[in-house]
Amino acid sequence: MKKSTLLGAIGAIVLTSTALTACSGTGQEETSDVATSDLTYAVVTHGAPGDAFWDRVKSGAEKAGDDYGVSVEYSSDADPAKQSQLIDAAVAGKVDGIVVSMANPDGLESSVTAAVAAGIPVVTINSGIDQSAEFGALTHIGQSETIAGTAVGERMKDEGMTKALCVIQEAGNVGLEERCAAAAAAFGGSMENLQVDGTDDNAVQATITSKLQSDPEIDGVLTLGGQYAIDAVSAVADAGSDAQVGTFDLSEDVVKDIEDGSILFAVDQQPYVQGFLGVTTTYLKSINGNDVGGGQPINSGPAFVTQDNAADVAEYAANGTR
Repeated sequence: MKKSTLLGAIGAIVLTSTALTACSGTGQEETSDVATSDLTYAVVTHGAPGDAFWDRVKSGAEKAGDDYGVSVEYSSDADPAKQSQLIDAAVAGKVDGIVVSMANPDGLESSVTAAVAAGIPVVTINSGIDQSAEFGALTHIGQSETIAGTAVGERMKDEGMTKALCVIQEAGNVGLEERCAAAAAAFGGSMENLQVDGTDDNAVQATITSKLQSDPEIDGVLTLGGQYAIDAVSAVADAGSDAQVGTFDLSEDVVKDIEDGSILFAVDQQPYVQGFLGVTTTYLKSINGNDVGGGQPINSGPAFVTQDNAADVAEYAANGTR
């Protein structure tokens, strides 16, 4: 069964089971009187507009909303102060649940804890795994950046790389910094962080090109987002470098470049799943009082995509769900 079909089927099962449990053998209604059509969930992320990763998070959240017949309001801002305002607005609007990414947990703490204090279920996704429970969230859906970074560093080492760049596209994003730190620790060779402006792909490409030209010994480039891997491939070509490119996260173009060997691998944390399960978890809290996750994070990744399995992933990447 295709993954998109499977996720839709899960939603259908949830709705069907809810309808069935409304009538017991006694003929009495046993479930909540909540009308699902009146439920509204806010998804508030730090993603930049047009970022392929966050487009997939949004698609997953909206698919869950469609499946469950509830409203999903998606908003985002990379500025933690403005993201906090979006959370505060959702609380003021008395939404039934909030799904939030916490790239800058300290900047969001007061707003997230205020939402919890107001009785609104909160689920964190993508970033903020270490602070999620502390702030009162039901669970965190994402990947451990330390585990993912370590796996990447070991793989780069096994591929024979000895000197690499770790390209960070968002200043102050603790999750990205954790990835690079873990990768560097497992890599064994020399790995240098390279800060770039993730809102400008031309600038990203130019910065990587300049660094490769200035140091021909660099034989590896690790990017932390799929679209920046595409920039890195162009930079390697522009610099006349033999550096190999590896990346976190997928897009249709990344999968194509993996298939033709331009990109060595991608680590997929499945952003579509983060959006879909974020809404699903808050929805189940509304209709059935469920606390999904048992107090522990729910891992959506990591998983490696290489030439060996890229063709299997290509169909879903083209659909915008991987």
